[in-house]
Amino acid sequence: MTLMRALLGAAAATAMTASTAMADPAIVFDLGGKFDKSFNEAAFGGATRWAEETGGKFREIEMQSEAQREQALRRLAESGSNPVVMTGFAFGNVLSEVAPDYPDTSFVIIDMVVDQPNVRSVVFNEHEGSFLVGMMAAMASESGTVGFIGGMDIPLIRKFACGYAQGVKSVNPDATIIANMTGTTPAAWNDPVKGSELTKAQIGQGADVVYAAAGGTGVGVLQTAADENILSIGVDSNQNYLHPGQVLTSMLKRVDNAVYNAFTDGPGLETGFRVMGLSNGGVGYALDEFNAELVSAEMQAAVDEASGKIASGDMMVHDYTSDDSCPALTF
Repeated sequence: MTLMRALLGAAAATAMTASTAMADPAIVFDLGGKFDKSFNEAAFGGATRWAEETGGKFREIEMQSEAQREQALRRLAESGSNPVVMTGFAFGNVLSEVAPDYPDTSFVIIDMVVDQPNVRSVVFNEHEGSFLVGMMAAMASESGTVGFIGGMDIPLIRKFACGYAQGVKSVNPDATIIANMTGTTPAAWNDPVKGSELTKAQIGQGADVVYAAAGGTGVGVLQTAADENILSIGVDSNQNYLHPGQVLTSMLKRVDNAVYNAFTDGPGLETGFRVMGLSNGGVGYALDEFNAELVSAEMQAAVDEASGKIASGDMMVHDYTSDDSCPALTF
């Protein structure tokens, strides 16, 4: 009898362990990988923070090609991972097809809206954070010409550029803003050589501050800016440390918080549409020991004042994606 109880207890414990393991969360990184020092790495940071704080484990997949998107989501859902988080708008169409097939799995997509009952869609007010770093660019520029280098030419990246241009113009209405996109395919997110070439071209046109919103391509932008002794602005993650004293600031897009919150909420998380902006800590700018000497008290005060006004609704920043237009920049 005692042996039977022991066997039953062991079986129950094994079943519980298996059940717990099956409910581990998972994340799929977009092209560029989890160490792109930008968007994906911010997401990885949120997953890692959750694991360190809770002692939990998570599964992860780094895609190598576009063809793997659907395969990755189905593999994780069928293995019992829950919730399944994915980084990037490009998962939108695939998730719309996959989510209905796994109604008991919670999915979270960042940067795209997918209207399914088991999907949480998280988007950001990138234009708000970009406005702030645009102000800083204009205040730091000596030439009156600043640059923007985007990754793939899509409305989302134009949203960054438009917010940046509005911030620049709010400080210097006569400023010149040079904007270039790296490409029109997903390869544009991971082309630091092209990022470097575009940076040199903008410097040749007089730019002395360049903002990169281009994923892994931005690493080439920041490196070349440092080599050519101009200022750069990082994006998504805090990239100030990459070139201390040369990166004016970084526009923080708190993808880490979106992932951390999803993992914390766990299976059966609240789904629907979520917006993260200045009002709820979703975007901002980075100030630390690596850029402190570049950001004057006057600059910080002006940006913080604007941040408060935007967060409260007293100041509006035009969102390019609302009407595919930008009052401060022509694409």
